[in-house]
Amino acid sequence: MKHVSILVPESSVMQAIADPQYLFSAVNHFIIQSGQEPLFDVQLVGAKKEITLNDGLYAVHTEVLIDDVKQTDLVIIPALFGDMEHAISLNKKLIPWIVERHKQGAEVASLCLGAFLFASTGLLNGKKCSTHWGFANQFRSMFPEVELVDGRIVTEEHHLYSSGGATSYWNLLLHLVEKYTDRDMAILAAKYFAIDIDRESQSVFAMFKGQKSHTDATIRQAQEFIELHIDERPTVEQLAEKFGMGRRTFERRFKQATNNSVLEYIQRIKVEAAKRTFESSRKNINEVMFDVGYTDTKAFRNTFKKVTGLTPVEYRNKYNKQVHLN
Repeated sequence: MKHVSILVPESSVMQAIADPQYLFSAVNHFIIQSGQEPLFDVQLVGAKKEITLNDGLYAVHTEVLIDDVKQTDLVIIPALFGDMEHAISLNKKLIPWIVERHKQGAEVASLCLGAFLFASTGLLNGKKCSTHWGFANQFRSMFPEVELVDGRIVTEEHHLYSSGGATSYWNLLLHLVEKYTDRDMAILAAKYFAIDIDRESQSVFAMFKGQKSHTDATIRQAQEFIELHIDERPTVEQLAEKFGMGRRTFERRFKQATNNSVLEYIQRIKVEAAKRTFESSRKNINEVMFDVGYTDTKAFRNTFKKVTGLTPVEYRNKYNKQVHLN
């Protein structure tokens, strides 16, 4: 029997508590139907008997208090909601409990923004982690010692697991089901819940806004220049000269401030502009390519796919409603 402890933190997302409970219970049902004993003992665990969520709209009744759980095989940390620093402060009691369970051999998995509480334990220091793409900059700022993996749906390292944004946590849950049972059971669960089992990237959903919550005013000006001249292809040398720096100094300061190299930033800004055009206009691929400063079709296609996981044609067909009306 595998003991699964689903935490019920303050300021957490109701669905991220209910969904893993539903999934592991369903897998137990599938196992029973096959004539075997259920594999998972699933419990909702919290610091209090009742946790209210969404400003009191929901109440979750925990089955057991953290002080009464001395041994478990898997700890699941659901997604948090709202201000992350405040949410972490509300759940300080859970942090040493998670650390102690891991020391005793439990695996730990965070769903979406649960990564913020997970990282607060220190267990992820020096290790890879995934979280919602929209909170990547804040996560890096709060936990610089954790290696955040951009775009990854599921990250696993030393029995520590994390997932990308929103419903991508289903892919992590299916990954755990496959680990504890087998591929056939994971596929059955994926079909039952209508989940694409092998989705590996959340890049196609990400919207790049650039990291601007830094204190380097000159680099912020460089970012704004890049964004305002989307149809141009300035070199790093040209940008460095424009903003009064040597190339190496400019590259170092840009990377330090934005978490992107200069060329990465230029590419991401151009691809983001192309994505918005594909979503809302009837322009063809070449027109969009020229609008964002590319003249080489192959280079544009390769860069676009590297960033989004889809080719320009695939992206336009997926997200442009007008394509389907023609």
